[in-house]
Amino acid sequence: MSRIGKMPIPLPPGVEAKLQDHHLRVTGPLGALELALLPEVEAEIGDGQILITRRSDSRQARARHGLMRTLAANLVEGVSRGFRKELELYGLGYRVQIQGSKLVMQLGFSHPVVVDAPPGIEFAAETFTPTSENQYLAARIAVSGFDKGLVGQTSANIRKARKPEPYKGKGLRYRGERVRRKAGKSAAQGR
Repeated sequence: MSRIGKMPIPLPPGVEAKLQDHHLRVTGPLGALELALLPEVEAEIGDGQILITRRSDSRQARARHGLMRTLAANLVEGVSRGFRKELELYGLGYRVQIQGSKLVMQLGFSHPVVVDAPPGIEFAAETFTPTSENQYLAARIAVSGFDKGLVGQTSANIRKARKPEPYKGKGLRYRGERVRRKAGKSAAQGR
């Protein structure tokens, strides 16, 4: 039996779950999300929790049991607390502004890079002035929302605008991400 799949999902106060036509719908203070359950699993709602069980003991059902439980748990967490991803922008002259629901970034191109916030996503930005300890850190960008997949996809789209380069480390990266640095030409010629 799947260790993750057999764990019940507790429903926090203010969160309601409904099961209709093999679709799990969860509503909470931040919004409403829906999940189409795979045919190998079933959901039961009762006693303030959701329990995901599988219909058979086939290999495919065992493989998808934990997946469906995790996706359902993400729905509950999203509508109750929400999700947040943070990115850091490194580079001299790079800037970030928030104009309404748009994120406007100056990333060293001849034009600004504009990212529109999809419905349910909010941007926050904090800019920094160069100091001796964070010489190249220009800004931090926070992407938050109640749909975990949408938060991750929006963060990936922002990071794709200027991936971190390996020589100076300039560009957008997730907070805490380590960028492998390469030696430049001058270090390679010293052989």
